Amino acid sequence: MEKQQSDLERERQYCELCGKMENLLKCARCRNSFYCSKEHQKQHWKEHKLTCKEADKTHHPKQKPEPEQPPGDAKAPDKCPKKNRPEQANTGASLPQTTNAEPQAPGEQPAEEGSNNTATPNGQTSSSPQKLATEYVIPCMNKHGICVVDNFMGEEIGLSILEDVKALHKTGRFTDGQVVSQKSDSTKDIRGDKITWVDGKEPGCEKIRLLTTRMDDLVRHCNGKLGNYAIFGRTKAMVACYPGNGTCYVRHVDNPNGDGRCVTCIYYLNKDWNVQEHGGLLRIFPEGKSQVADIEPKFDRLLFFWSDRRNPHEVQPAYATRYAITVWYFDADERARAKEKYSTGAGEKGVKVELGKPSDPS
Repeated sequence: MEKQQSDLERERQYCELCGKMENLLKCARCRNSFYCSKEHQKQHWKEHKLTCKEADKTHHPKQKPEPEQPPGDAKAPDKCPKKNRPEQANTGASLPQTTNAEPQAPGEQPAEEGSNNTATPNGQTSSSPQKLATEYVIPCMNKHGICVVDNFMGEEIGLSILEDVKALHKTGRFTDGQVVSQKSDSTKDIRGDKITWVDGKEPGCEKIRLLTTRMDDLVRHCNGKLGNYAIFGRTKAMVACYPGNGTCYVRHVDNPNGDGRCVTCIYYLNKDWNVQEHGGLLRIFPEGKSQVADIEPKFDRLLFFWSDRRNPHEVQPAYATRYAITVWYFDADERARAKEKYSTGAGEKGVKVELGKPSDPS
């Protein structure tokens, strides 16, 4: 019961002072607010003490008023507060059959069906995709527009996906990433990653297909409850590699012009990654907020965020090989409008027609 209550707490995702999402600590008194350090807790106390006192009265109505000091050191919560997620998020989905509801644009894939098997590769029991979607992903996305799920595939399958990606990289299929509305000779000044597009049916990409199947399974359980979107399909998987040497991607928006993409979904494959040494941090600048959200590209981490202008973001310089797999999910109405606009020649100047292969990866 206590674990159930902990999983249902979705109200705080950021450090109250700076908005950092990594390594958060819980306020020892109210247990509703989080901080990235003791120093930020102290700096924020003047503002936080009012709400902290109210929460403290609710939890402990008979206690005497607390002194005008921060309530001791913030303590690490039982479950990571920045995510409020089950420790294991593996759906255990089997390889599904693809169903095409309508003709697809190049690279466009339907959201696939999958099973609700809750066994992880290690035989442990985990939350079902439905529970993960309902209790965490949906409320987190609707409140913050950003959602992080760790341990998504599990160690064993995560490593096998990484091996598929490394083998794919060695084939020489990766090419320079492109940018919408930019000339090719200026692209390298904006982004330094190498990419290739796969649907998972290619030889040696079976584990990548398993990953996208499980992504689809989770997103399907969110469908109809993520904002006002009706998700009907997605792009192929874009496998990206930042080869180190300070390669980066400057601040940008994935979908600035209404091309149909509503949710960006990124899976990271970087074992033992240390941002202080390796760099490669993804920094999101949520629209209308003074905080930033810093996402470390850790192994077996899944990230969701709105693809439009609400989430400008950048990939900071990477000094080691950095791998990620990204798919973009489409909203049915926006996608239909975009197809009509571009097919009639009414699209904005410089926007590519090949919407199924978006060129703003993260």
